Amino acid sequence: MTSLSPSTHPSVPTQRRLGSELHTSALGLGCMGMSEFYGPSDDAESISLIQQAVDAGVTLFDTADTYGQGHNESLLGRALAGCRDQIVIASKFGIVREPGAYARSLDTRPEYVRRACEASLKRLGVDCIDLYYAHRLNPDIPVEDTVGAMADLVDAGKVRALGLCEVSAATLERACREHPIAALQSEYSLWTRGIEDEILPTCRRLGVGLVPYSPLGRGFLSGALQTRDSLADSDFRRQAPRFSEQNLAANRELIERLEALAQQREATPAQLALAWLLAQGDDIVPIPGTRRLVRLNENLASISLALSDADIAQLSTWFPAGVASGERYTEEGMKGVEVDTRLPD
Repeated sequence: MTSLSPSTHPSVPTQRRLGSELHTSALGLGCMGMSEFYGPSDDAESISLIQQAVDAGVTLFDTADTYGQGHNESLLGRALAGCRDQIVIASKFGIVREPGAYARSLDTRPEYVRRACEASLKRLGVDCIDLYYAHRLNPDIPVEDTVGAMADLVDAGKVRALGLCEVSAATLERACREHPIAALQSEYSLWTRGIEDEILPTCRRLGVGLVPYSPLGRGFLSGALQTRDSLADSDFRRQAPRFSEQNLAANRELIERLEALAQQREATPAQLALAWLLAQGDDIVPIPGTRRLVRLNENLASISLALSDADIAQLSTWFPAGVASGERYTEEGMKGVEVDTRLPD
């Protein structure tokens, strides 16, 4: 199970649409970990992996100007230089970091939007970014001002479609009144389901596609992470509340049933988790990240993994909203995230 073969489940096509303009593969590739956050990486290996992903049929590649403080965009630009017409490049702006540190601020002023886009275009080596997201919104800047500046980039031919990240349903409504939004990027997986009550229905009513990041719970849903000892000192997860020793031990109990079902289905826990997510709707395009070819192939095989309705219902029951122990980010990290307050996630 290592190819993009057609799925036998009618709700999981190999191609999907984001908004009215963008068509992508059912799974994209998140490139953040190729620059930082998950321990050491190697540029040559990352470029090779990106190119092998293209060969395997992946068309959506996700980056941001803050990943590696520009390094990730430059890396992706080099890797995709020979196949620009085949792929969809998504990048983001809005998180401003100090050199060499993770201290950050949020800047979504119209004048910054324009400067950030120009810098990203240069690093990516392209004339147009296919999908341009506001990574996080500064609450002091009206979303209409930010999206208005982003719309100007569309009019100028520098951006094809617009996206937002981690915003509430109300903010998404306001943004769509200013300009069509093609995609919302939010964390969504078996153990992070807080968008289902309000945000996901709003996306569907407005014609906004959903791009779940961390669809494998930052590797947790693969079942491979047993203890914190395997994490590099620089690994982001060492500071993430869900990966504290106490919470990780509690969350590990969630994986046992997933592993048992995966064995029955002759699949891996990661494939089950991705297949469940893909089955939630044709407007969902997850972007699992990896630096290893074996994991890329494993993830892509989830597209051809047919889950029964009973399987999907069972997984949903085992992983209800709010099931995970620990918050997604630190208190500081959660400040830029707008959530549906009616759910515990």
